Amino acid sequence: MKERFDYGQNPDKTEGGELISSYGCDHMTADAEFLLSKAKYKAVTGREQRRDADVLCYQIRQSFKPGEITPEEANRIGYETAMRWTKGKYAFFIATHTDKAHIHNHIYYNSTSLDCTRKFRDFIGSGRALRRLSDRICLENDLSVITNPKLHSKGRFLHYGAWLGTDRQPSYKEQLRLAINEALAKRPADFDAFLRLMEASGYTVKHGRGGTISFLVPGQKRATRLRASTLGDGYDPEDIKAVIAGERPIPEQPVSAPAAPRRVNLIVDIQERLRSGKGAAYARWAKVYNLKQMAAALQFMQEQNITEYDQLSAKAEDAVACFHTLTEQLRQTEADLSHTSELMGAVVQYAKTRPVFDGYKAAKYSRKYLAEHEAELADYRAAKAAMGELLDGEKLPKMAELKGKRRQLAARKKALYADYRTAQEQMRQAVAVKANIDHLLGVTDGQHKKEQER
Repeated sequence: MKERFDYGQNPDKTEGGELISSYGCDHMTADAEFLLSKAKYKAVTGREQRRDADVLCYQIRQSFKPGEITPEEANRIGYETAMRWTKGKYAFFIATHTDKAHIHNHIYYNSTSLDCTRKFRDFIGSGRALRRLSDRICLENDLSVITNPKLHSKGRFLHYGAWLGTDRQPSYKEQLRLAINEALAKRPADFDAFLRLMEASGYTVKHGRGGTISFLVPGQKRATRLRASTLGDGYDPEDIKAVIAGERPIPEQPVSAPAAPRRVNLIVDIQERLRSGKGAAYARWAKVYNLKQMAAALQFMQEQNITEYDQLSAKAEDAVACFHTLTEQLRQTEADLSHTSELMGAVVQYAKTRPVFDGYKAAKYSRKYLAEHEAELADYRAAKAAMGELLDGEKLPKMAELKGKRRQLAARKKALYADYRTAQEQMRQAVAVKANIDHLLGVTDGQHKKEQER
């Protein structure tokens, strides 16, 4: 494949007046180069997609407000958008059209990577993620953005989310992979402890012939086998045992959902860093970095319809309070779930060893019987003591009630975890945005500094 890298500084101008720049290809032969990369992908990886499912390239259309931008600047912004969207791993070219009142870009990027080892996979919500990236770049360059874009969900065309419906739920395999990763994150001591954590999460563990393990989530008709061919790389029993032993990391989730929006980070105190020994190159990078973070903060405020500083402060305080409330609810739910699971284990152990104690009692506490069943009697006493401690004088519920309660707690914990992660991200963004705005306004300890004279 041709290795031509034109970084958009000197775009070509066609007879029709459009500007074209490219990365990793020549726009005059891009179609042939893209086809060649597909053939090389097959030779390198040995994989070939179905003809009806294959994609040669993807297109992005990017428009600008009339009279606000020059063709050269539009082409540069289109180049930056394509580079940040593809992360420089896919060839692309940008055609900037001036035949309409609004200058607009057509960006085409190859579906096959430059090294021909992977394919770009479109994902649910990619349009929204791309719009957020384009808006952020426009804000960084002091250009207008559409604050409330209308989606073609009621007209002739449907956006990807409308095809699936608004109530799409994760598949059973996705749920199971998440549950496995959460269980492994708790660092179980061994594989049996890992299975107990899976049961505590609401999954039924099924043992098959030859030692196979399957999991069944409530509502699922057929159990899902624990193996890589079903769940993906890293989900074989041996892989799980290796994670528990610390020999390999927790398996990563396959990309099946839109990437989370980039987190708003705190801006850098450039002067402080320069005093600590950073050089001029760092100062240049930090200025660009701070500009991007302030653009992200502005985008956050626009999306949240925040126009006043007091609104931003209230938003940050509410986000922090919501996060701490969910944290406490999650902690209490986990404690209740652990208590219920321990009580169920003690009840099962008590039921298993009670006949041995009855035999000991029938033998009039014979020393011979005690010597023959010492271990079982010790388990009986431990189970009885544990039950007494866990019940704390309350009446012992039936096993069916305990199972039902555990299922309810596991479902509540799962729902709370989703809300907890969302609240955590919202809190981080709100607090970071407020801190950045405080730095910009010169706010210290909740008090505004006197504005400098212009």
